[in-house]
Amino acid sequence: MAAAGAEASAVAAEEEKRLPEGDPESGGDSEDEGDSDSSGDGEDEEKENEAEIQRLEEQLSINAFDYNCHLDLIKLLRQEGELIKLRRARQKMSELFPLTEEIWLDWLKDEIKMASESSEREKVYELFERAVKDYICPEIWLEYAQYSIGGIGQEGGIEKVRSIFERALTAVGLHVTKGTALWEAYREFENAILETAQLGAEPPKLAEYQAYIDFEMKAGDPARIQLIYERALAENCLVPDLWARYNQYLDRQLKVKELVLSAHDRAVRNCPWTVGLWIRYLLAMERHRVDHGIISEMFEKALNAGFIQATDYVEIWQAYLDYLRRRVDFTQDSSKELEELRSAFARAVEYLKQEVEERFSESGDPSCTIMQNWARVEARLCNNMQKARELWDNIMTKGNAKYANMWLEYYNLERAHGDTQHCRKALHRAVQCTSDYPEHVCEVLLTLERIEGTLEDWDAAVQKTENRLARVNEQRAKAAEKEAALAKQEEEKAEQRKQARAEKKASKKAKKNRIGDKRKADDDDEGEWGQEEEELPSKRHKGDGDGIHLEEDMEVETGLFGRSGPEKPDRPGNQKEKASTSRKDIPKVLHDSSKDNVTVFVSNLSYTMADPEVKLKELFEGCGEVAEIRPVFSNKGTFRGYCYVEFKEEKSALQALGLDRKVVEGRPMFVSPCVDKNKNPDFKVFRYSTTLEKHKLFISGLPFSCTKEELEDVCKAHGNVKDIRLVTNRAGKPKGLAYVEYENEAQASQAVLKMDGLTMKEHVIKVAISNPPLRKLPDKPEASRASQFAVPRQVYGARGKGRTQLSMMPRALQRQSNPMAKAENGMVQNSPATSSQPPEEPKKMSNADFAKMLLKK
Repeated sequence: MAAAGAEASAVAAEEEKRLPEGDPESGGDSEDEGDSDSSGDGEDEEKENEAEIQRLEEQLSINAFDYNCHLDLIKLLRQEGELIKLRRARQKMSELFPLTEEIWLDWLKDEIKMASESSEREKVYELFERAVKDYICPEIWLEYAQYSIGGIGQEGGIEKVRSIFERALTAVGLHVTKGTALWEAYREFENAILETAQLGAEPPKLAEYQAYIDFEMKAGDPARIQLIYERALAENCLVPDLWARYNQYLDRQLKVKELVLSAHDRAVRNCPWTVGLWIRYLLAMERHRVDHGIISEMFEKALNAGFIQATDYVEIWQAYLDYLRRRVDFTQDSSKELEELRSAFARAVEYLKQEVEERFSESGDPSCTIMQNWARVEARLCNNMQKARELWDNIMTKGNAKYANMWLEYYNLERAHGDTQHCRKALHRAVQCTSDYPEHVCEVLLTLERIEGTLEDWDAAVQKTENRLARVNEQRAKAAEKEAALAKQEEEKAEQRKQARAEKKASKKAKKNRIGDKRKADDDDEGEWGQEEEELPSKRHKGDGDGIHLEEDMEVETGLFGRSGPEKPDRPGNQKEKASTSRKDIPKVLHDSSKDNVTVFVSNLSYTMADPEVKLKELFEGCGEVAEIRPVFSNKGTFRGYCYVEFKEEKSALQALGLDRKVVEGRPMFVSPCVDKNKNPDFKVFRYSTTLEKHKLFISGLPFSCTKEELEDVCKAHGNVKDIRLVTNRAGKPKGLAYVEYENEAQASQAVLKMDGLTMKEHVIKVAISNPPLRKLPDKPEASRASQFAVPRQVYGARGKGRTQLSMMPRALQRQSNPMAKAENGMVQNSPATSSQPPEEPKKMSNADFAKMLLKK
């Protein structure tokens, strides 16, 4: 397709030639054997190139608009030295596409080498004249002027050189970065010094060009405006909006036929996939009274341009039909132009039905706008209501009979150009067939009969409308009942799923409770009941003191950071239990909420990390002085993979956030602020945007082995890359996805055109503008879950307020709950970690306390 070829032109033009690599010389081989191998390789390479040339030529015979195929063929022919075929290939490509500066220069240099006689030099001059018309390129003009100096010895040679220099200066002499070279060459020519100087500078970006254009538009100098547009287009030839602005300026301001049509022609050759440029071209040709045959030929080219949407074909057909309609003299009963218009309408309908629908699985014209316009032309301009009725009958058979607006459109046409009988007939059919707004159609029918109908007509219309509306209301009532029943079923299913999850959760907790009752007291941890649900630092107990709260409410009542169980003698050889016990002997660590601003929460660390305090201190010391590192361990003494890092200063904590996603022991480390979500429920840790970002690309289908550097090499060819982020899972493994951020929207748009469908390591990638889908918000937690920390837990039973309200505590222990509450209260009073607990909760007991009671019995 032409669009695909044009989108990949920049990439294909910059590809290096792939030369066959010969075998390295082997030290033990003789010189004759090396020559033989080299000769054999050369013959194989020549045969491969001939086969490739033949394949490319066959492919071009099938699709002449394959831009990359043209480039590959020219490269191979130039490599093989097939000058005649090379010239023919370049000629064919130039007829279909405007050639880039590099292609023209290569072509011109090859022709210059072969031109020796004066007749051949004239052909090179003609080639230069073609080259300077495609783009405003200072290098081509400079090459043209320098080549003309070679013919200075011929008659009128000096005047010809001066004429070319003058034309070059008029075209590109005001070029800010490259015009100086032409001025310098012209001066040196006049001084008989044969050398040139050319300044090189980074060309401006599209946004800068647009700002420059806006500035010049205010000044209103046509020459300067035209030149800045040409400069911008030479470097941004694949931006359709820029071509559209330039053509609009030429159409409305300059209105010079040759200049206007040339710009339109270059626009559609650069961006053939943009239907708007083709429509503007057809209008410009009509405006400047171009021959009808040429306009028709250009329309046929537009149909073969390869648009990307079915609606584009509807638009180009409508523009061409409008042009044909304006050519017809409707004062005559019959004319050649009228027959051509009718033939074009019929062809358009057939084209959309077959060609477009076969390609896009839709015609692009569901409401049959082209046929509607055809019917209006027949009724209003040709006074042929019979043909108009036939067309409307065809429109209704294409699935439009159920829409009230379609019937009313036909009724209005009959009202204006038909008769009352056909109007009444159309409205009666509309009442019978319309399903979206039958009330509107019924009202129009009654209005017609009220004004023009007889009593019998009125009675028939009333009866028909009442029966129809009664059926419609009955159908709507049934549909509403069905919808309500479906909604009720969905609610019941949701309630069943919710109840099943709650029962499954309760069963799991009961099982853990039974296991915990048989373990040692210091191996029991109430926090493990919910530790798999949340691991964020924001979960804290309410009512645990002003400004003082525990790090993890899942582990506050265990021997991990707080109360330790009674000491037990170590069993010999059980090193794992010994290590676990040593961890549980660590006193509980408190976290002051006033220090949230100097603390960060670190997660997704490896569970097997040895000495996490030492390892993390090395990582975070570069951000500032570390006050304390508090890793979180499970009830068995194993590292949980997350911790708190407290700094001396707030700026150190802010700097530490920059280490987010840093790979540590093969996993991306997550670093987030330490925020209490109970006080800040809307706080979001996710730092990346979830809305449309027109300057950022989303790339999928990447090979898992693709590195950031490899992707950057591909992306930077289309603009300045600000950032690249490869998406990984929690284990640091790539997911084949990436986000690439460019400086502006224009660069991102061009990158989408050129990179979408590109093959990387045998993987075809997909590229699109970053626009993540809206995430479904999770259901709010149940009120019981939110409130279970606000009141003493024993009010709702040992498991909090749940659906079943079943207590998992044995009855034998329930009888002894008060004495143990006193014992626990005494323990709490001796524990520094819980000294701030209010006296209103003296009976609060943990699973560990229940286990101790069983062991003491």
